[in-house]
Amino acid sequence: MELRINGQLVTVPESISTVLELIHHFNLENRMIIVEQNQTILEKQEHKVTKVKNGDILELVQFVGGG
Repeated sequence: MELRINGQLVTVPESISTVLELIHHFNLENRMIIVEQNQTILEKQEHKVTKVKNGDILELVQFVGGG
């Protein structure tokens, strides 16, 4: 399946069906992130039920500390 993630075309396994599975695929489950799918910001509780479809456009925004 092809997705556009943070502006880049990325191929992920067809077995990924939800946003949460996509987060696990990229090993981001232990990070604080915001997910936008097709210009809609998702609440964290929506990640496990929101389906990912071929051609979706996602932004995965990570919070980083520093000063």
